Amino acid sequence: MFVTQLVSLYKEIQTQKNKRYMYPSELVKPMREDLTQVGFEELHTADAVDAAMAKEGTTLVVVNSVCGCAAANARPGAKMSLNNAKKPDHLVTVFAGVDKEATDKAREYMIPFPPSSPSMALFKNGELVHMLERHHIEGRPAEMIAENLIDAYNEHC
Repeated sequence: MFVTQLVSLYKEIQTQKNKRYMYPSELVKPMREDLTQVGFEELHTADAVDAAMAKEGTTLVVVNSVCGCAAANARPGAKMSLNNAKKPDHLVTVFAGVDKEATDKAREYMIPFPPSSPSMALFKNGELVHMLERHHIEGRPAEMIAENLIDAYNEHC
């Protein structure tokens, strides 16, 4: 019994050791909370992304990031956009550089757009209907990003 537990513990340590995150969890915690405190659900696995995309209605996916344009433009813009009569049924987020499996899966749904972070995509019944890539976010005020999303909500939600 003891040997079995020891082997199991060793395998768990090796699994954790092989998981290499680009950013420490302490660094990204407040960046995650910036969205979760307003209702975004964090997705950490590919299965969680698939489940979110299978839901009926509209889903906003925010690919979060540690970069300055995520902090100054993307997250504030996403939060401001929720102050609208029409808004997505579901709010989800993946974190680039941290939740690799979930981020890669979310980006598969965003094809034909190339991977970028931060980015935001609006889906209706699993179909991509609106996309904001990094170049739409970087250097633009949060209010402009919010207006862009609100226009998409008014059309698709």
